[in-house]
This record gives sequence, structure tokens and C-alpha cells, in this order.
Amino acid sequence: MTIVTRFAPSPTGLLHVGNIRTALHAWLLACKHGGRFLLRIDDTDAERSREEYVDAIRADLEWLGLAPDGEERQSERLAIYEDAFEKLREAGRVYRCYETAQELDLKRKVLLGRGLPPIYDRAGLALTDADHARFAGEGTAPHWRFRLNHDAPIEWLDGVRGPQHFDPAQLSDPVIRRADGSWLYMLPSAIDDAEMGVTDVLRGEDHVSNTAVQIQMFTALFAAGFGAANSLPRFAHEALLVGREGKLSKRLGSLSASALRDSGIEPEALVALLARLGTSLPVEPIADRGRLIESFDLATFGRAPARFDETELERLNHAIVHQLPYASVAPRLPDGMDDRAWLAIRPNLEKVADAADWWRIVTGPIAAPVLEPEDRAFVAEAAAHLTWSDDPWTGLTGVLKEATGRKGKALFLPLRRALTGLDHGPDMHALLPLIGENEARARLERAARGD
Repeated sequence: MTIVTRFAPSPTGLLHVGNIRTALHAWLLACKHGGRFLLRIDDTDAERSREEYVDAIRADLEWLGLAPDGEERQSERLAIYEDAFEKLREAGRVYRCYETAQELDLKRKVLLGRGLPPIYDRAGLALTDADHARFAGEGTAPHWRFRLNHDAPIEWLDGVRGPQHFDPAQLSDPVIRRADGSWLYMLPSAIDDAEMGVTDVLRGEDHVSNTAVQIQMFTALFAAGFGAANSLPRFAHEALLVGREGKLSKRLGSLSASALRDSGIEPEALVALLARLGTSLPVEPIADRGRLIESFDLATFGRAPARFDETELERLNHAIVHQLPYASVAPRLPDGMDDRAWLAIRPNLEKVADAADWWRIVTGPIAAPVLEPEDRAFVAEAAAHLTWSDDPWTGLTGVLKEATGRKGKALFLPLRRALTGLDHGPDMHALLPLIGENEARARLERAARGD
């Protein structure tokens, strides 16, 4: 059986690290088994869905390298939902209700006050044809609930949480359709997974009770003749991400994919972190997607909340930048910066954007450093001794060491300051050839004069 996973975001906001992690794990699972990874845009909420967020979701997945093998939009699948809904209605698995939000809230408070779970009392099932006619005459449209089968215990083997058991009598029949005819999340999602042949659903542990309800929806849909697979997907519910201050949801704005991208985080760093965060595998700066795919295993996932640390992401990003080949960063580098320059400057970078600052050191102009008189005389001698070769730095320092007796910091630091204006930076063996003979001699002479 071909593995089919899906990522189903609602286009009501930007992708953040929590749902990026879900998408990544679904992609990794599909890739590991040679399966298919689908993108489904859950845009049935017309009031909150925005087309710019649809575009942003696609752009973020492309940036992350998580290319879907197919895309669907719920707003284009409404006829499919109507067909499935009619089948469920004929089978007696959905029913009409008329309580207002205030009435339902009062019922919940009464039950909680009695120490009882706030489960819907199924009052809608007791309504007669006359009751429905009366509501219709008053212009009150019904909302619809899915009728759970209380005689069928709900069980599944969760890919992360292990065996799961739910008593359907302890769950409320979920509202699946509003009075205006629009859909809530639960039923369309189950319909899509059944109709699209999804074999594995990966999502956060906050959806566990939703899964219990949807398992009965799957069963009812299959019994009504809907769905080609006629078999339940496998489910895996991951522990949620938390931050240093607790719930990550309070800080998602700064952790959106677009915000991280704009801050200079490489997609390889974010993928390397999220692929293993919350597992028993070490989080390492792995830029090779093949290694991450091969090591992906739901059996390594833990039950404890996974802690997302921006400092750790920065550390990984730093290490990943040092692995990036020139071809992958060339469009983001300054004009004139070639492969040789990238390899010379890369070890000093924390982010690719920092390459522009180092390239300015190469291309100049630089501010002449203030040197002590003895160091000014020393760099003047360096300008006189400068000759060019495949390794001009070794040649220059070797001649100066023999001529002046200087060594170590006293030998190297004044030269670095005169040539770059800084006390630190890329290896001068690699940097000096990029500066060039004429510019290097001119910088040494300016530093000697104190210009």
C-alpha cells in the first residue's frame, strides 16, 4: 500500500514552527516509504480565510523544500461534502439541533455545577416533526450534529501514544454544520482523508479527542458507501511544542516561517531542528535531507512536550551556514563574490547575509587603522617586501619574520589591521589573494602613513 500523508493548514494566518513541524514530519514519513505528501488547504471558513495566506503557505513550503505531490482546496470540494452528508443523513448519523450558544453554555454550566462532564444531552434527537416545523415557521435554521454510536468503543494504536481507548458515551456529539450551511472542521476533514486515500495522519496531541470522533465518522462513511479505501488511516499524535516561557502559542508571531526567513534562518537549520525535536535522536546540524529521511521513525518520539529554543536554532543555523555550497547561496551573495571568496569568508559567517559585510572588507575602501609608530614602520616594510604568489600571505609573513624577528601576534596582528581594518576575520591565507596585490600594497602604505 502506498503511504499517503497530508498537511492541512487553514489559511487564516502564517505558518509557524508548530505547524511547520507537523508538515515536515508528514513529508519525512512519505519520503521514507516512497509515498505521497499532499497539501490540502482547509478554507471552508470563508470569513477568516485569506488568499494571501494560501500564497504564503505555498511559498513557505517551497522555501522549506517540502514540495507536495498534490494539492486540494476544501472550498472546491463542497459538492463532495454534500454527497457524503446526504448519505450520513439517510443512515441516521446526523441530526438537527436548534440551541443557541447561550443555551448550550447554560447547559454546560449546570452539568459542571453538578459535578458531571459537560456532554451534550442529545435534546435534538427528541424533537418531533412538529417541533421542526415550528422552528422552520419561526425562521430558525438548524445546525447539525454527528450522532456517535455509544455501543461501539473507540480504539486505535497511536503511532506515538500507543493504544488509545475512548468511551463514545463520554463524548459530545460534535456540531458538524452551522445553521448557515457552512462546515466545521471535523466532518470535511474525515471526508477528505477517506476520499483522498490518506493512509497516515500526523498531528498534535491536542487533536486526540477529535481523532476519536473522526474514527466513528470514517466508520459511518464507509458503511454508507463513501470512500474508496474503506480502511482507517493510521494516526500519530505528537507532543506539542513549548518555549522557554511555556506555551509557544503566545509567541507565534515571531516564529512564523516568514519571520524566521527574514531574520536569516536557513531552511536547512529549521528542518534539522524540527525533524528531531521531541525525539530520542540527537539534534544535529544535518543539511542532508537524505539522512533525516532515513533516520525518521515515529518510535523515537516521546510523550513529553518538545521544547523549542531559538538559541538552539541560531546555533544550528551557524553550523549549517558553514556547510552550504556556493551554488545554493550564489543568488544571495554580493556582485563579484565567487566560489573562492565564499569558501574564504564562510567560516566567519553566522548568517549568509553577513557575507556582504565581509565582502566590503575585500573590495574596500576600508578605514586606515591607527597603529603605534613601531607598527607603522613594520607595515611600511611589509609594503616594500610584498611579492605575489599562489600564497602571498605565507611569503610575506615569512620574509618579515626573518627580517624583523617578529612572530606570533606581533607579526600577524598589525598586518591584519592594515589590510582589513579589523583585529579578526577570515584566514588571511584565503583573504589576501581576494584583496589583490595592488590593493594590498596600497592598504599597507596608507596604514604606514596613517592616512
